[in-house]
Amino acid sequence: MKGRVVITGLGVCAPNGVGLSNFSHSLSFGISGIRFHQQLADLGFGCQIAGKPEITDLQMDTYFSPLERKGLNSSGLVYGVMAGTDAWGDAGFKPMGKDHPDWDSGIIFGTGILGTDKFRESIYLIDNKKTRRLGSTSVMQTMASGISAYLGGKLGLGNQITTNSSACATGTEAIILGMERIRSGKAKVMLVGSCSDSGPYIWGGFDAMRILPTQYNNDPMRASRPMSATAAGFVPGSGAGALVLESLEHAMARGATIYAEVLGGAVNSGGQRGNGSMTAPNSEAVQRCIKEALSDAKVIYKEVDVINGHLTATSKDAEEIKNWSEALGRSGKDFPYINATKALIGHCLAASGSVEAVASILQFKEGKVFGNNNCSDLHPEILKIVDESKIPLKTISYNSNIIAKASFGFGDVNACVIFKAYKPN
Repeated sequence: MKGRVVITGLGVCAPNGVGLSNFSHSLSFGISGIRFHQQLADLGFGCQIAGKPEITDLQMDTYFSPLERKGLNSSGLVYGVMAGTDAWGDAGFKPMGKDHPDWDSGIIFGTGILGTDKFRESIYLIDNKKTRRLGSTSVMQTMASGISAYLGGKLGLGNQITTNSSACATGTEAIILGMERIRSGKAKVMLVGSCSDSGPYIWGGFDAMRILPTQYNNDPMRASRPMSATAAGFVPGSGAGALVLESLEHAMARGATIYAEVLGGAVNSGGQRGNGSMTAPNSEAVQRCIKEALSDAKVIYKEVDVINGHLTATSKDAEEIKNWSEALGRSGKDFPYINATKALIGHCLAASGSVEAVASILQFKEGKVFGNNNCSDLHPEILKIVDESKIPLKTISYNSNIIAKASFGFGDVNACVIFKAYKPN
């Protein structure tokens, strides 16, 4: 059991489902969380659709006290606290008492930009010489590590409490960092995940880059089209995903329910060289990352039976499929099943890796491979590499053994993690 790391808790706050059961149901039945947003239309956005979790006042009251809600204006923080708290409870843990923290448990919870709306609100107050009205939580809501700090205080954890940030690779990287800390013996339990703010101040830059679809404002559920010949750009999204990682020894000792095992992972960068750039991955680096993750996991390439790709619904999807094929040395009907969660939730940016990792792991629990929406017209370059039977349009029954999850982010940074169905020895 020494050195083995397992997943004992999951939490999610996604555009198509807040909470595990809602999220799992939506994934199984292809229910989209992408909607038209009048605010984006009013602001003159070309793309007026997005994936945004729908949070009720009742849910807010469940996770935040009236005092905590006062002045709270950070959607990413809200999503992260909800997902992280749920994952901790799902693992069977409770917050520590007031006197001492749990020295063996820590947090690595990433984000891209946190508290944008709160930051904007603060700027206006300062410019109008109303600094004293900022409130005592403005710093916590706008500092990047606010999410890990907030969760650490809520749960009372005393090991490493930190925030990572690697663009769209953030969530997957957080899982790998948490796994490595447990492997090294420096922690027994790590809450890992990532979150992303929602709203025009997050999505506006991408709209200005003209990499978002503009022709689906009246048909939002068809807009996110990973692997499709008619893919027209990624749909912006937001949310949070969270996982509780634990040493197998610790999990067994307390009789925990185990979702899956984290076998290994790797992170790297293409250095923005070759065909890599600030916005595009270096293919050589992507392939090296996948191979290094499999090597770290001690998995033979032929053993991977499901891939949850990064697959953003851009022209780079075919390139990603080619990279998977080259890295695994597999094609046609020998290619693993592959799916793209972004078809239903959009691209949740820094939260994408963790939300999609939760989706990946739920496939073990449900005995399924979730379907791929909006890609009945598969890109012809993809069809040259993969048999269409390996890209199921609808959810199928399948008992996965090895699932590979990868994320590729702005700045030419990559992360790949390998999950395995848990089987007691």
